[in-house]
Amino acid sequence: MRYQVWAPAAGRAEVEVDGVRTPLAAEPGGWWRGEARAGRDYGFALDGGPTLPDPRSARQPCGPDGPSRLVDHAAFRWSDSGWHGRALPGAVLYELHVGTFTPAGTFAGAEQRLDHLVELGVDFVQLLPVCPFPGRHGWGYDGVAPWAVHEPYGGPEGLKRFVDAAHRKGLGVILDVVHNHLGPSGNHLPAFGPYFTERHQTPWGAAVNLDAPGSDEVRAYLIGSALAWLRDYRIDGLRLDAVHALVDDRAVHFLEELATAVQRLAVAERRPLFLIGESDLNNPRVTDPVGLGGYGLNAQWSDDFHHALHAAATGETQGYYADFGRAPLAALARTLTRGWFHDGTWSSFRGRHHGRPFPTASGGHRLLGYAQTHDQIGNRARGDRLTVDQLALTATLVFTSPFTPMLFMGEEWGAATPWQYFTDHTDPQLAEAVRQGRRREFAAYGWAADQVPDPQEPATVLRSTLDWTEPRAGRHAELLAWYRQLIRLRREHPELVDPDLSAVEVEFDEAQGQLTVHRGAFRIAVNFGDKPGELPAGEPVAHWGERGAGRLGPRSCAITRGAVTRGAGS
Repeated sequence: MRYQVWAPAAGRAEVEVDGVRTPLAAEPGGWWRGEARAGRDYGFALDGGPTLPDPRSARQPCGPDGPSRLVDHAAFRWSDSGWHGRALPGAVLYELHVGTFTPAGTFAGAEQRLDHLVELGVDFVQLLPVCPFPGRHGWGYDGVAPWAVHEPYGGPEGLKRFVDAAHRKGLGVILDVVHNHLGPSGNHLPAFGPYFTERHQTPWGAAVNLDAPGSDEVRAYLIGSALAWLRDYRIDGLRLDAVHALVDDRAVHFLEELATAVQRLAVAERRPLFLIGESDLNNPRVTDPVGLGGYGLNAQWSDDFHHALHAAATGETQGYYADFGRAPLAALARTLTRGWFHDGTWSSFRGRHHGRPFPTASGGHRLLGYAQTHDQIGNRARGDRLTVDQLALTATLVFTSPFTPMLFMGEEWGAATPWQYFTDHTDPQLAEAVRQGRRREFAAYGWAADQVPDPQEPATVLRSTLDWTEPRAGRHAELLAWYRQLIRLRREHPELVDPDLSAVEVEFDEAQGQLTVHRGAFRIAVNFGDKPGELPAGEPVAHWGERGAGRLGPRSCAITRGAVTRGAGS
């Protein structure tokens, strides 16, 4: 068996296989390579030090600090499902956390609920990060082995079975990956080489080294990991966490290099592959084509649309909702027709001007639209979700928008279970630091310490696990039927998928609380207010809540269809 590892500062490197160490030979560029016995578990020792896991390990059966285990990707038997991938435009995404989607908290458990997603009508399942982290429970954003799969979820074999099952049912799979930092515990990369640099600082400390000495190999390491998910696990696309935190001063940005590599792989694999960026920049460069000076990602998240929706549905104006909450319907109209609210405007939350105009010609499908996400729920003090009635109204705008719709697990039936911040750190000092940090964060907003759930408490993750008895009856079942109807309408009528922002027309009455969106022959009227509003003329297509002759009840919505008109005010 041939082994290799990049460790440019080491004076000696050995591979340890099943307890036996074998020296490796130094090669140019800081690489160490050599032959050793074929075995089950292995690791690398530098300069006579302890055995560390392989930075490119595909499996960590005993966790991030244990030995690595070899994985033969070619040995997995994929089904002949006829899946050849599908492009992102026109799709509906479903964000899912494996550990709390079902009580089992595994890929196998999630696989048992795929029929629910097929019946719902979504096109892609977007998994939160699945790389290994210490302990069993966590959101996944503290992963420390970017090539491996969290063992408690089912390891590499479990992920492949899940992807294979999803493809058999006509569902694509997107994986959330984190390139901007590694978790605070179990990260052994600094022992091997300059994977991080003090040249730049991020919210997590020293930045991942994308532009300092040694960054060629670091970039290759991260791009290799991304391509492995797409190739070895047959993932269809990647969601890139917080790309604004990828600090890179080189002429060719890391995202551009990654996007180019992914498109080359797509050609070789003969199936569509895509990248979605989570960006706080409101910068069209993220999705502009590489040939036009952009980074070449296929889509990016749009928190502005979320913030406008949330402010309209809840009336909240604290924090980053302040600019949106002053006139939430005007904010909604702006995002629905221009893509972003902050496109060079003053942001009171940031204390500066923010963003630049979104090029409407590039298409609204390049922006993801959503009423809830793991962040927007879980980063609230108690992880509370929107109510059934609030979701009925916001979903109506999400699924008839020019954006690529996404929903968060359980949203489709108005899950009563919260989704809270939970961890399972094995280091007691780190666990306490996280606990106290969470309490300090929300104390600034008036929350008492005992009101903020303890991230380390097992009850926190249990509370956050979906209750699958809910969608069977009552208002939960009614909302689920409404989501299915909205997704079906979007699929059946091209006007409701049309990504042309310039073709979207919006009327609103801020004082009344009603907003009406014109999408071709369709009128989508949403009354967020407490008083009856006006029902648009036309043939009734769908409705939620009260309606009568020309009347739309409080906190109700309706979709009608009539002749195509132009010139509606906005």
